[in-house]
Amino acid sequence: MTELDERLRRRYFIRAVAASTVGTTVEWYDFYLYGAAAALIFPRLFFSNLDPAIGSILSYATFFAGFAARPVGAAIFGHWGDRIGRKALLVVTMLLMGVSTTIVGLLPTYERIGLWGAVLLTVLRALQGIAVGGEWSGSVLMAGEWAKPGRRGFATSFAQMGSPLGAIMANGALSIMSSSVDEAAFFDWGWRVPFLASIVLIVIGLWVRLGTLESPVFAAIKAERKIVRAPVVEVLKTNWREVLMTMLLRTGQLAPFYITTTYILTYGTQVLGMDRGDLLDAVSIRAVGSLAMLPLAGHLSDRFGRKRIIGLGCVGTGLWVFVLFALMNTRSVPLVVLGLFVDGMVQDLQYGPQAAIIAENFPASRRYTGSGLGYHLAAITAGGPAPALSTYLFLTFQSSTAIATYAFVTTLVSLATLPFLKDQAGSLDRV
Repeated sequence: MTELDERLRRRYFIRAVAASTVGTTVEWYDFYLYGAAAALIFPRLFFSNLDPAIGSILSYATFFAGFAARPVGAAIFGHWGDRIGRKALLVVTMLLMGVSTTIVGLLPTYERIGLWGAVLLTVLRALQGIAVGGEWSGSVLMAGEWAKPGRRGFATSFAQMGSPLGAIMANGALSIMSSSVDEAAFFDWGWRVPFLASIVLIVIGLWVRLGTLESPVFAAIKAERKIVRAPVVEVLKTNWREVLMTMLLRTGQLAPFYITTTYILTYGTQVLGMDRGDLLDAVSIRAVGSLAMLPLAGHLSDRFGRKRIIGLGCVGTGLWVFVLFALMNTRSVPLVVLGLFVDGMVQDLQYGPQAAIIAENFPASRRYTGSGLGYHLAAITAGGPAPALSTYLFLTFQSSTAIATYAFVTTLVSLATLPFLKDQAGSLDRV
């Protein structure tokens, strides 16, 4: 490769990484905004005729609809992502997410249309899930397939950074609105502003993404006429083990994540009586640490192996969650912030390298589909049920220890999965 070719590849690589990071940030902003609202706002507005605890569980049920829809999105967009390319599908997923989120900000509440509000909320949440289901794989592959083999853990970690960036923006937007207007105004119209603002973020994200080039790996597949006719069928026939292992690998990070970023808002406000704004700020500060930890974890996985770093993260996550709830129960805001900040650090040791190791376990011709299915099936088995199950566990046992034990068990599942996945850094060129 000439020096000019190398410079051009580097330029396109930087664009691809930037587009992946910006795009996933916008998508996760929308997704996490709904999660925070499901914990703090929707039970009061869309289930106001019910006991608060039951309303929270039903609100989390609409939240779960997004998780149930994510594998559907992975299958739909994976099919076309493996057939026509990564870039085009990323534009479609962003539009779908932006429109769905904006409409949530316009929905009438229970007082206006009764249970139809909750029904429409669930449909829109499902559309969000379909969009995220198609987004993750494409963003990871655009970054990873442009990167050099020895830097792919680091490169794909930037697509993972969209998660904390989106969380910071979503929680920050709700916190700003919560502190800017009084309680009545916030629940009347203030909560809608962050949802309506999604349309602005979508325009920015589309502008960045439209300036990128297609992945060189997919371009090579297309040039060599190795495109798979039915990627979903081929994945389920040939790579079902990798799909299953990916789903189980995600369990020990995904379930604890939604316990400590979404359910924790319900626990803090309804059980401990803490201030809503303080908790939103604490979750945002947690995410700030991830901006440094995720690329570091990706880099460490390039040097020492994906499985070693992920395993270390599993152990840290499983043990720290007990400390986190003990700190939460003090009701001390600085201690809560400390607990959540460290929680983010240890979870990111899992999350940072996961993009690379998942992608590397699938051949390029069906990688969009395979990685997406495995990653998002965990949304049904682990992430989606976590807030509602945590609510149920506390109602049953009246103790946060039951919730922490549940999170700990999920990390054991991920640890048990690691030996069955291949640690094959730099293999993304494999067709």
